[in-house]
Amino acid sequence: MSATAPRTTCPVTRSEFRGNAKPLTASIAGQPVVVDVKEFSTGSMGWYAGSKITVDVAGKPVKVQVGITLTVIGSKELPQE
Repeated sequence: MSATAPRTTCPVTRSEFRGNAKPLTASIAGQPVVVDVKEFSTGSMGWYAGSKITVDVAGKPVKVQVGITLTVIGSKELPQE
């Protein structure tokens, strides 16, 4: 008996993802960050954002770098179309 969990398969095709995935909006410290649709160099599909925002710490503005990666589980294994 195998101790590993079964692999999760991606429920959409690459074409369905490309044609239907829309940008997302995340809220970081009350500030909206747009997370754009992306096909990664690894072959996976998902969303990515990289930006800078200002966060209040002790009443002082602190500049922070934001990186968000959302990867569709199983998308790397989808056939190339």
